[in-house]
Amino acid sequence: MRDPYDVLGVSKTASAAEIKSAFRKLAKKYHPDQSKEPKAKERFAEVGSAYEIVGDDTKRKAFDRGEIDAEGKPRAPQFEGFGFGGQPGGGPRDFRNFGFDFGAGGSSTQSGSIDPDILAELFGAGRTRARSQPSRGEDIAVSVAVPLATIAHGGSMRVALPTGKTLDVAVPAGIEEGKSIRLRGQGHAGGRSGPPGDVIVTIRYAAHPLFKVEGRDLRLELPVTLYEAILGARVRAPTLSGEVEVSIAPGANGGRVLRLRGKGLPGGAEQAAGDLLATLRIVLPNVPDAELTALMQKMRDQKPYQPRSGAV
Repeated sequence: MRDPYDVLGVSKTASAAEIKSAFRKLAKKYHPDQSKEPKAKERFAEVGSAYEIVGDDTKRKAFDRGEIDAEGKPRAPQFEGFGFGGQPGGGPRDFRNFGFDFGAGGSSTQSGSIDPDILAELFGAGRTRARSQPSRGEDIAVSVAVPLATIAHGGSMRVALPTGKTLDVAVPAGIEEGKSIRLRGQGHAGGRSGPPGDVIVTIRYAAHPLFKVEGRDLRLELPVTLYEAILGARVRAPTLSGEVEVSIAPGANGGRVLRLRGKGLPGGAEQAAGDLLATLRIVLPNVPDAELTALMQKMRDQKPYQPRSGAV
């Protein structure tokens, strides 16, 4: 096996953090379950073996002193002077602390292994466990655009999953945009008879042709005629619960906001229902009217006024 420092691409003076970082990058690059690199399986094994040596402080020191080789096997003892391994007067070294023993036939065994927490971070706990152990299935995340009427009253939405499966999701009244609904056990199947994952449905508000959402409030532009604005009137205004009648005071200007309390989105246990904020928009007749034009000309000439005072 090659020098473990060369395999990981680090210097012999590299810190433990630098070695760990190098291993993470290479393990992710060559992991057989996801890598498309040539000979990924062999490179992954080589990277793992190298990290077993230099990623372990005790083994790294033993390797640096020349007491074990790149595979973690003890090197043949070198006698210098009267000692063993260059230490005069020294006795045989005890290699048991390095995870090796000398058994029959001179075989050696490694006691160390790659930190499973590192591989769990990189590839998920299920991939680093023994293949015989059950693993939980992956979750499926989807979002669904829900009509405001369903948000107001609650109801059911059919959701199509990436797997092709469809599910009916119960949407509680007043649920906030961005909130998620978890459907347990509806995700991907688990491995080795493990439990399935969940489906996580994130709620989005579908665009509405009349209403704009502001928190729990709804905004609406309410068209009124010129004479309704001047004389005052009672007009019908739409809400998510049907039309209601609202009063317009005489002389109302365009842009005036009428507040219909409680006609917005419903609140929760600790939140009050929102309001409907109707902004008046004065609309002139579609067809030009000679009498109206003459009246406006007379008003311009005899009773002019400045609506933009202070604005320009």
